[in-house]
Amino acid sequence: MTEQQPVPLTKTAPAPAPGAPAPSAELRASDADRDRIADILREALAEGRLDPEEHAERIDATYRAKTVGELEPLVRDLPAAEAAGLAAGLPPGPAPAPGPGAGGRGPQGARALPATDNLVAVFGGAMRKGRWRVRRTTNVLALFGGVEIDLTEALFEQREIVINVSAVFGGVEIKVPENVTVSGGGAGVFGGFDIKGYDAPDPDAPVVVVRGFALFGGVEATRKRGKRLKNLRSY
Repeated sequence: MTEQQPVPLTKTAPAPAPGAPAPSAELRASDADRDRIADILREALAEGRLDPEEHAERIDATYRAKTVGELEPLVRDLPAAEAAGLAAGLPPGPAPAPGPGAGGRGPQGARALPATDNLVAVFGGAMRKGRWRVRRTTNVLALFGGVEIDLTEALFEQREIVINVSAVFGGVEIKVPENVTVSGGGAGVFGGFDIKGYDAPDPDAPVVVVRGFALFGGVEATRKRGKRLKNLRSY
């Protein structure tokens, strides 16, 4: 007579079926996920909810994160996280509906680009120069690295563009044509934030707004002598 094995009184959780989706917190984070978190952190810095040191620490953790679960705690205490669908560790929701002209054709027949561009230099370098189309907003992070943005030959498709800069032990250099208006400002904490403002004679000239902060780093925006936009109303 064989002895019966005791029946366990507790139930074990069934193993996930092959091909079943992983819990949201375990999903691998995409570049778009990290950029969305970085946008929330930049907004919190601008509103005074984070000081420059806290912002720098969280930005560093953002671009080192591998999963959505690692990103969520970085914005858990910020009100913008709920609006972004990240307060409960969920991946970002669908992108907002495109505005008028989105996905259409630009003034030169090229397909319209997303409104935001991101430049990240972490222990390295990043650059935009030559003939390129400037987005409405450009977010820049220089963390132990350097970023160069050269607008002297760029295509302006909006009258005003905004460049949000975070330089932490890094540097950001921005060059603009001499007939473009330059404005903005930021904070330098053991670093420099040097924006040489200028009002172009033409009231319809494009406007470049630079803002952000430099922590043990430097940010500089200057007009390039001899470099001028040929058609100020190309946007």
